[in-house]
Amino acid sequence: MTDVFVPGLVAVIVFYVAILAIGIWAAWKKRKQPGEDDHWNEFSMVGRRDIGVFVGTFTMTASLVGGVYINGIAEFTYTPGFGLIWLQAWFGFVFVLVIGGIFYAKKMREKGYATMLDPLQRKLGNKMGALLYIPAFMGDLFWTASVLIALGGTLSVVIGLDLVIAIIISAFIAVLYTLLGGLYSVAYTDVVQISFIFVGLWIATGFAFANPAVTDIRTTGPGGWYGSFTEDTIGSWIDTLLLFLCGSIPWQVYFQRVLSAESPRKAQIVSCFSAVVAFILGIPPMLIGAIAASTDWNTTAYEGDPLENGQGSIILPIVLRYLTPPAVAVVGLAAVAAAVMSSIDSSVLSASSMFTRNVYKLVLRPKASNREITWVMRIMIILIGVIAAVIACLVQSVYVLWYLSIDFVYTILFPQLTCVLYLDINIYGSLPAYFLAAILRLGGSDFYFDYPPFIYYPGALNFPIKTFSMLISAITLIVVSYLARFLFVRGYIPEKYDFLKANLAHGGRSIELREDTDSHSDEKKGEVNPGFNDMAEGTQM
Repeated sequence: MTDVFVPGLVAVIVFYVAILAIGIWAAWKKRKQPGEDDHWNEFSMVGRRDIGVFVGTFTMTASLVGGVYINGIAEFTYTPGFGLIWLQAWFGFVFVLVIGGIFYAKKMREKGYATMLDPLQRKLGNKMGALLYIPAFMGDLFWTASVLIALGGTLSVVIGLDLVIAIIISAFIAVLYTLLGGLYSVAYTDVVQISFIFVGLWIATGFAFANPAVTDIRTTGPGGWYGSFTEDTIGSWIDTLLLFLCGSIPWQVYFQRVLSAESPRKAQIVSCFSAVVAFILGIPPMLIGAIAASTDWNTTAYEGDPLENGQGSIILPIVLRYLTPPAVAVVGLAAVAAAVMSSIDSSVLSASSMFTRNVYKLVLRPKASNREITWVMRIMIILIGVIAAVIACLVQSVYVLWYLSIDFVYTILFPQLTCVLYLDINIYGSLPAYFLAAILRLGGSDFYFDYPPFIYYPGALNFPIKTFSMLISAITLIVVSYLARFLFVRGYIPEKYDFLKANLAHGGRSIELREDTDSHSDEKKGEVNPGFNDMAEGTQM
């Protein structure tokens, strides 16, 4: 470990204490009212569904704008062969908030769901919903680990703090205030964290521009920070763009904000406003990447060239450390720390919420008491935080693992969630579509994953494997679902052969919240959705 920059360490400690204090304050401010004690699990997931537009916009933006988002934009802008034009994650995350607001937010919020998996379990059965939890869980877990590594690398470069210590402390603080206040602690700390990101990165960018080692970024030569692609890579470019556009929708961290909004209309507004904020927050790291590509590193205190030293992935903290004054570097560090913390708490709460409700309650222990569910929720928050921290300490290629996870969110979850909201699908189409998508995606390799493929697609790396797998999965899901319904309804297949218990001959299963006058009473501000446990009473797969 290098010598620790004491002022920076003190600033980080003060920042962490402030975030923890705000999280505890939010938990106290929105503490449970009499009668809510037995519903801590849902209270922690969606609160009282009273998150307004201001707080909602900040917390939804924070759920996507994390350490990987900020560091990744800077890295790809700086890296030769990629550049601005390859920032599909930035453009994708911005547009996905608009798409989600228009086509998904209102439908989900109107039904009063508590998690993203609720509509899937209504149509497909509890066990199929639990199976669909696997790619969602892996995405949250590896995303959390990857942002912990992003923060650890930043703290190591800027103030010389040991990587493992940084990861453990960051995970501990985020898990603690999430455990105390659930959604409310996460939402209110997100407001502060996004403010730090905005102010800190813009200040750092201005000082980095003024460094004499930086040339005019507009004069960077061909193949510089703005990037390019050829006919050989355009297929991969489109494939990756669609991956981030569609693969970023089926995430509980997004729908948790949608489902906690005051109304369906406000859920849509929050999603669209968040797109604007997310775009603005992507500009500073993009400029920092351009600055790094336009810097004569031989005239700085940095030894060598970041690319030649294999440190392109941490170019943002390197710019903070070597192209800005120490005090400004600390401000930028606080911005990165804020981005990381805002992602950790969201992902931990997301994964634990879905497991508690959609796996434990609806599949493993349908008759579990509210008290038992409450403790399972708390244990999962701690367990997922610990596992993510361990992965971050032991594995240095977490970004690739997270990329694989978003692959499966895109190829498996996206068509399932979209079709369940807009079409009359069933488990007979869902099950083969699930495994077919996994096989088709794993069968081919690309430049992110270096393993021998067992399916050889035409065009090698230029073939859009991810989109192809998703489309085949979607077609299979729709065709087989409607074919199965036709055969059962017309009597070509006797009802006794309905071995998956889809009840297609009589209109299909429905295990959602009971459609009575109380099922949407969460629209009344201050009430917890009374139908939280009702899905467990429906037909089991």
